[in-house]
Amino acid sequence: MYPDDLKYSKEHEWVRMDGNVAEVGVTVFAQESLGDVVFVDLPDVGSEIKQFAKFGEIESVKAVSDLFSPVGGKIVAVNTAATETPEVVNAEPYGAGWLVKVELSGTAQLDELMNASSYEATLE
Repeated sequence: MYPDDLKYSKEHEWVRMDGNVAEVGVTVFAQESLGDVVFVDLPDVGSEIKQFAKFGEIESVKAVSDLFSPVGGKIVAVNTAATETPEVVNAEPYGAGWLVKVELSGTAQLDELMNASSYEATLE
């Protein structure tokens, strides 16, 4: 349920590294807790974000929740599929439902995140 190749934050976001770029999305736990996602608000490409700071919002039929970035750096890509057809976040949270790609300001920040088993243990 929680892929081993990802890192996780306590705010229920995940990170997949590709070189110095982190792909960020929300976990299955987050999207199941939210219910049907109907709107996603994401920052513009070129924006700087800080680790664990708010970077957007996700709205479901149940509530509006803040998105907190598990990493800090510069936004290099925004998933327009998630903003134009937000249901992709529910359908494929670890695939097509990614939210942003961030060029990291430093890789040491990854040490602040959890592996899959540590993240899963926080949910029990």
